[in-house]
Amino acid sequence: MIDIYYEIRNLVDYAVRKGLIEEEDRIYATNAVLEVLGEDSYIKCEKESVDEPVEDILGRIRTWAVENNKVENDANEFLDLLDTRIMGVFIARPSVFRKEFNRHYKQSPKKATEFYYDFAKNANYIRQQRVAKDIRWTYDTPYGPLDMTINLSKPEKDPRAIALASRGVVEGQEKYPKCLLCKENEGYAGRIDHPARQNHRIVPLALNNEEWYMQYSPYVYYNEHCIVFKGSHDPMKITRETIQRLLDFVALFPHYMIGSNADLPIVGGSILTHDHFQGGNYDFAMGKAKEYDEITVQGSGIEMVKLHWPMSVIRLKSDSIEKLVEASGKIIRQWKDYSDENVKVRSHTGEEEHNTITPIVRFRDGQYEVDHILRNNRKDEDHPSGIFHSHEKYHHIKRENIGLIECLGLAVLPSRLRNEMSDLKEKLIVHDLEGIYADETLNKHGDFAKRILEENQSIDSTNALDILYQEIGKVFMNVLENCGVFKKDEDGEKAFQKCFEVMYECIKA
Repeated sequence: MIDIYYEIRNLVDYAVRKGLIEEEDRIYATNAVLEVLGEDSYIKCEKESVDEPVEDILGRIRTWAVENNKVENDANEFLDLLDTRIMGVFIARPSVFRKEFNRHYKQSPKKATEFYYDFAKNANYIRQQRVAKDIRWTYDTPYGPLDMTINLSKPEKDPRAIALASRGVVEGQEKYPKCLLCKENEGYAGRIDHPARQNHRIVPLALNNEEWYMQYSPYVYYNEHCIVFKGSHDPMKITRETIQRLLDFVALFPHYMIGSNADLPIVGGSILTHDHFQGGNYDFAMGKAKEYDEITVQGSGIEMVKLHWPMSVIRLKSDSIEKLVEASGKIIRQWKDYSDENVKVRSHTGEEEHNTITPIVRFRDGQYEVDHILRNNRKDEDHPSGIFHSHEKYHHIKRENIGLIECLGLAVLPSRLRNEMSDLKEKLIVHDLEGIYADETLNKHGDFAKRILEENQSIDSTNALDILYQEIGKVFMNVLENCGVFKKDEDGEKAFQKCFEVMYECIKA
């Protein structure tokens, strides 16, 4: 039997302990939680509260809400709307929060982001217990170790919630907020098809003299995974101005890296309708990749190198933001029209453009770095999903767009793989290849499993899952190589060098 009054007391104690509210706010906060829960009385509990994760407290309140018909049903969507509304009780208004952020920033940018990240976790905007469920491992490659994750923190949609999602929707009416990235999400109560954000706060930034905002991702894929988005709902577009904004951000937060997804379908991210970046306090594998063919661009003071990486990357380095913006703008314009039919790189098909870049920016060893990951989204009969995209034989593991996080060497793999790999393991242990091909869910992994059995005759219950995860790592490495416009063979390296020299002359001009 859940004592809801004790749980409310426990939650208010948590909020005081984490600095979300002051002790003198206790009665006010208690009454506000009662209002959210539809209760009009309160019995003070003498039992001492327990210092425990907020998700444990909220979990019991969620159970009580279901048992007492405070929500429509026990679908995760309804319960998330409820517990976010509850946490909103303890969250300072944006003006107060931003003053506190700025107070920390005066001490140092790092102090400010540490405060902000802790706030996002304490407010349960980042649901840490869900994030902790993600499966993580590394895979060693000739390019360095890749970070692998099966993402389990983003809950799957409940069919009951999906059925109700269109309730009250007027045809032709513009959605509010327009998307998950819009500034209007701050404090929004949410609905079945849109998450509640009462515990969400954003930080205004001036990038390229424009209105931008920073927030953290609720599904953090790496340490301090932040999202930086434009104040207006404008589509993604990679231009010289993109580089200016990225460098302006790193100048504000030099301990963070930041990058942008590309702006074209197939090679772009999942949201192309709202210009945004992703960054954070994390050293990605690509950032540690070996540099080669370093050259200083005559008269500019810019160092230019290639990276030993599955994808084709040109890195520029300088202590001058202005020079890097100018040089990067030239590379973007040059690459937009660059073709090399010998390696299937074609810039346009009629009016349709195919070339773009995924830019990554960081500050390291006293210099700014801009990585230009060359992208092309052209398709042909052999590769209808994209010539420089995950090839069909790897779609059983990863068929989604390869965005900037994957480009950097962190695989974000679909949650379905957890159960599929668990079931596949059981059949591999008994060498039941026929059963794998006959299974409606597992048959897409058939050729993958066949190769594993051929190469691992001693596979058993003690090593099968490790072998599977290492093989998934190999697939991800191959996917990144698929996405590289210049391949890691003799012809590819020659073509890359030719492109590199063209870019050098372009910058020098």
